[in-house]
Amino acid sequence: MRRRSGIHRILRALVPAAVLVVLAAGCGTPADQEPAPPGPPTSLPVVPPTTPPVPSYAATLRPPVVATMRELRVPGAIVYVDYPGLGTWLTALGTGDLGTRAPMQVGDHMRIGSVTKTFTATVVLQLVDEGRIGVDDPVARYVAGVPNGDTITVRQLLDHRSGLYNYTDDLAFNAALDANPGRVWTDAEVLAIAYAHPPVFPPGTAFQYSNTNYVLLGQIVEKVGGAPLAQLMRQRIFAPLGMADTTLPAPADSSIPAPHQRGYLYGNNVEGAQAYAAAQAGNRAAAQVAAAPAAQPTDATDWNPSYSSAAGAAISTVHDLEIWAQALAVGVLLAPQTQARRLDFGDTEYGYGVDRSFGLLIGHNGAIPGFQTYMGYQPDRHVTIIVLTNLMLAPNTYLPDALPADRIAKVIQEQLLPT
Repeated sequence: MRRRSGIHRILRALVPAAVLVVLAAGCGTPADQEPAPPGPPTSLPVVPPTTPPVPSYAATLRPPVVATMRELRVPGAIVYVDYPGLGTWLTALGTGDLGTRAPMQVGDHMRIGSVTKTFTATVVLQLVDEGRIGVDDPVARYVAGVPNGDTITVRQLLDHRSGLYNYTDDLAFNAALDANPGRVWTDAEVLAIAYAHPPVFPPGTAFQYSNTNYVLLGQIVEKVGGAPLAQLMRQRIFAPLGMADTTLPAPADSSIPAPHQRGYLYGNNVEGAQAYAAAQAGNRAAAQVAAAPAAQPTDATDWNPSYSSAAGAAISTVHDLEIWAQALAVGVLLAPQTQARRLDFGDTEYGYGVDRSFGLLIGHNGAIPGFQTYMGYQPDRHVTIIVLTNLMLAPNTYLPDALPADRIAKVIQEQLLPT
């Protein structure tokens, strides 16, 4: 099986992809807009002595990052790069609100989509370390009614080799999302959609990214851990690491903590799912959906993410993801042998809820209506790259190149960490 980069892996991302459409001329936002003060300054700003200097490499990175944002029509982005010995670059580019033109801010909260899987997998593996879950246990030991549940193992859920159908590929489900984006979904409802389809392949015989796997893992964690997944994540990950701004919201909660920007997408879920399926099948022409130009993208900020639950409903900030990127890659919350097994990427570039992108960065990315995230850490050189965008997919761009945070991260990687 050929190796997959992070760019290809995100094609299998958490949520239905949005339609790729042509943006009308004249719309969009200047992508290189820097955060502005709330009012006209009366004097020169005072720079606190603790503010780190902007590293010299930022001057090299900024132009191609801004050019990529313009190419992909990204309203705003938060970029964080830390390269020990060369310095740290943290910046907010563009706008966080197409209505008010308010600038993006580095402290903004954002939905992080499938980065949530890294939290879910970590709690599973902590329970493995405690002897409460076995990675080779059959899923039927914990959850009843799963197709092939007697032969699918916990390990195969973690590394996407279960063969279970990915419910976010179902067109009727996508139509339901389009009809009522505020609907509160239960795990039982989305799993029923998955189980209504036959398994894609026998367990363990192939790899296919499926959000069904991680909704199931969330069910297992809650049963074994004896508490809601949000509570277990907070107790076992967020609190110990000081990630005070990271949460897994309650299913009925579609809000994002302040401060936050607006999140956007083009088209709708059905059209996007069709484009995704075409890209997976190698049909490049169909992977860009023809649709009427839209003057503005759809504001998806307050759409309910409950259908993604353990697979992608979390919210975080660049500060917390900076903490998590290194902790995830190094394995500070797991036994060394468990972390080593987690990072056994094989030929898929996907381990246990963690990805190796561009051949060298360990982390994950995520996409959910309104937002796209990339988080990666290079253990040998201790380099961290995080990109948060308030656009899920770029318009008028073929998959998989339409993922804005991934594209920006790759630009940075190619400049700082050429393979």
